[in-house]
Amino acid sequence: MKIIFSGGGTLGPVTPLLAIKEIIKESHKDAEFVWAVTKRGPERELVEEAGVRFVILSSGKFRRYFSLWNIVDIFRIIIGYFQSFKILWKESPDVCISAGGFISVPLHWAAWLLGIPTWIHQQDIRVGLANKLMAPFAKVITTSLEQNLKDYPKKKTTWLGNPVRNEILIGDKKYAQELFKLKKDLPVVFATGGGTGSLRVNQLVVEAVDHLKGFAQVIHLSGKERPQELVARAVDLYQDYQVHQFFTEEMKDAYAVSDIVVSRGGFGTLTEIAALGKVAVIIPKPGHQVDNVHFLEKAGAAIFVNERTSDGLYLAKVIREILENSVKQKQLVHNLQKMLPVAQKKDVLSIIDRLIK
Repeated sequence: MKIIFSGGGTLGPVTPLLAIKEIIKESHKDAEFVWAVTKRGPERELVEEAGVRFVILSSGKFRRYFSLWNIVDIFRIIIGYFQSFKILWKESPDVCISAGGFISVPLHWAAWLLGIPTWIHQQDIRVGLANKLMAPFAKVITTSLEQNLKDYPKKKTTWLGNPVRNEILIGDKKYAQELFKLKKDLPVVFATGGGTGSLRVNQLVVEAVDHLKGFAQVIHLSGKERPQELVARAVDLYQDYQVHQFFTEEMKDAYAVSDIVVSRGGFGTLTEIAALGKVAVIIPKPGHQVDNVHFLEKAGAAIFVNERTSDGLYLAKVIREILENSVKQKQLVHNLQKMLPVAQKKDVLSIIDRLIK
C-alpha cells in the first residue's frame, strides 16, 4: 500500500496527516508514504523528521479578492497540475490524502482523472476554498467538527474528530524542566505563533513578559521565518523568558511542562492542546481562525485575544487571571476536550480499508 499526502505552506494541514500516517503505519507495516510539499514551506522539516520521502510540487492559490498574484498563481497551478500527473504516474499510489492547502488541489484533480481514490479532511469551522475545489472529486470526506457535516455531501462525509500525533502525547514534564532549565515552583506559559511564526503574536508575547514577572515562566516559539531582534532583546532584559525559533522533538516536552498554551487558532494545534488537557489562550490569525476561536469561546472552551485590539498588558492580564483561578482552568480544559475530540484509530483504519478495496 502506498499513500501520497499533500499539504503545506503552513503546518496547519500537516499535523493531522502526520497523525494519520502514524496510525496507518502501526497497523500496516509495509505501507509506503510520499509527501507532496511546497518548495519553501515549513512542513518539509517535519516531514523529513517523520522519515517520509517528499516531492516538491508547484503551488499557487486563488484569492477571493483582486490581486495580480492571482494571474501568476494560475500558471503555478497549471504547472502543478502537470507535475501531479508525472508524480502520480511514477509513484502509482493507492490513495491520496489531504487536510487542505492549495498544493493539494491539482494533485487531487489529477488523481480523480487517473482513478485514484482521494480523502480530504476538513479541520476548520469555515470550509476553505481548497477543500471546496477538491470535495466534488473526493471519495471520502471527514470533519473535525460535527457541525461541518452539513457542508459536504452526506453519503461520503463522516465526523471523525481530529487526528493527533502520538509523539505529542508522550512529553515528559520532569525532563522538560531540565531541558528548558525551568523553575519548579513557577507556572509555565508556552507561546507559539504557528509553524512560520507570527510577528504580531511575537510582539504581544514580548510586551506581556514584563507584566508576568513573578507569575509565570515563558517558553516562546518565535518561528524561524520572523525577525529575531525583538525577542533577542527581550531575552537579555527579562528573567524566566526564553526564545526558540523552531521545535521538532522538543514540541512534546514544551507542551508537557506548560500550564497555559498561547497559540494561533488552527484546529491542528487546538486539538493537540485539547488532547493534552491544557488551557488555550488563542490569538487567531484574521480569517478562518477567528471563526474557530469564536466557536470555542462561545462554548467556554478557550480564551480569545484579538490581535488587532489587544496589547501585551491585556494578554498578561488574561494569563494572570487564569493562573489565579483553578476552577476556571478545569472548566476550560473540560470544555475544549468536549468540543474537539481526538480521532479514533479504528475509524481512521476503517476509512483506509474502505479506500484501498
